[in-house]
Amino acid sequence: MRVAVIWLLLLLPCYFPGHPISSCVGNQIDNLNSLIASRRSSNAPRPELWARLDDLGNTHDSPVYVGSQRGLMQADKIDKLPGQPEGVDFDQYAGYVTVDAAADRALFYYFVESPVNSLNKPLVLWLNGGPGCSSFGYGAMQELGPFRVNSDGKTLYRNEYAWNNVANVLFLESPAGVGFSYSKNSSDYTDIGDKRTAEDSYVFLLNWLERFPQYKTRDLFITGESYAGHYVPQLAYYILSRNKSTNRTVINLKGIAIGNAWIDDDICTKGLFDYLWTHALNSDETNEGINKYCNFSSENLDAKKADADNTADQCDKYQSQGATEIGNIDLYGIYAPICNFSAIKPGSDGNVQNFDPCSDFHVNAYLNLAKVQAALHAKATKWSGCSGVGWTDSPKSTLPEIRDLAKVIRVWIYSGDTDGRVPVTSSRYAIKTLQLPVETAWQPWYSESEVGGYVVGYKGVIFTTVRGAGHMVPSYQPARALTMITSFLQGKLPPGYPLS
Repeated sequence: MRVAVIWLLLLLPCYFPGHPISSCVGNQIDNLNSLIASRRSSNAPRPELWARLDDLGNTHDSPVYVGSQRGLMQADKIDKLPGQPEGVDFDQYAGYVTVDAAADRALFYYFVESPVNSLNKPLVLWLNGGPGCSSFGYGAMQELGPFRVNSDGKTLYRNEYAWNNVANVLFLESPAGVGFSYSKNSSDYTDIGDKRTAEDSYVFLLNWLERFPQYKTRDLFITGESYAGHYVPQLAYYILSRNKSTNRTVINLKGIAIGNAWIDDDICTKGLFDYLWTHALNSDETNEGINKYCNFSSENLDAKKADADNTADQCDKYQSQGATEIGNIDLYGIYAPICNFSAIKPGSDGNVQNFDPCSDFHVNAYLNLAKVQAALHAKATKWSGCSGVGWTDSPKSTLPEIRDLAKVIRVWIYSGDTDGRVPVTSSRYAIKTLQLPVETAWQPWYSESEVGGYVVGYKGVIFTTVRGAGHMVPSYQPARALTMITSFLQGKLPPGYPLS
């Protein structure tokens, strides 16, 4: 079957002639593009498999695997990461949590406690998207974790804006097949999707809380970016559903925050093309053609007119034309430099404020060092940031879950305003469909005496932008990201505008 969204493949920098990177590694764009392209293939992910999980016979009292965790917390404690700087003043842990004993399926985690007053700080779970990309390799090592990797691929430097300054942060590589997470059952790598990911993440949390019982009553916040616009609300919804059971640990979930989040296929795609045109990345002709021939509110993004095949062809034509017009830029951050791999000079950088477009390569080199994998208590493997796991189920929208969650827990949607892949327009269009009344008018917020972004408070949902940030907000604007997440955890709007 013809795939109408072939333009998505053209958005990858690897496909542009003359790109300075000699070879490209898989990333969150690749995996998201592949998923969206598969919507119209013969192996399209089945949306009905998710269907809220508990509506498909998964009763609140159905069995959930919880194994003995005795002694495993201390066994997981990291003595020292190779190449880490002096003066590390917090505890860090890493290891595996079994989520299916029969299949020997286990998920890898990395956990960092706060250096100050950790006993009184909340627990934050971070999930990267893809689907199929590593929360450790991206979130921990390139964004909000305590360390970044120097250009030598062997040493680390401190991230002064790490989120463990304000919380105890848990990074989970999910599902099995991603990063260091694994299964002895090979079908777990080909038969995976939103449903299994939510189920396994929930089982992971139950077992992890047994391993770290001091966190059982701690406030939990779930955060993430990109396709975590599925992972986060789905897991949160499932946790609240399972909490109704009386025979297992109640997870003290207080809120979710999703950044540059893929929430709804049609809405996010429309928002993408509108962003490209309004940011001078597409021509007027292309924009007019897309608006004329592409219907982003229909079930299959087909044509607006009776002659569906012809207009769908025209839609494809203008979308592909729009991809070509973008040129050789980093779509994650449209004003950021791209990586010139041949120009990288080994050495120490050590400045988290300077965005490093080649950080993927540094992290990949570091996490494939045998001594690093041993220090992390990881199985020896060829680690990669994103994996080509098969994706069998994925609803086109998570707006129903977000709508329900907004009634009972804290919900934030944030957006780096220079991301062209899941842009701020997509987030705004998605929130608009919720039809929530405004409680706090649009206004600027501040970080380090500068406008950090803009925020508007709806009934049940806070939406905030992060000025100058791309898709991975903490990579592009670490100080502003820390200011924002601190306000989220405190239940306040960013500086100067407390919730009423």
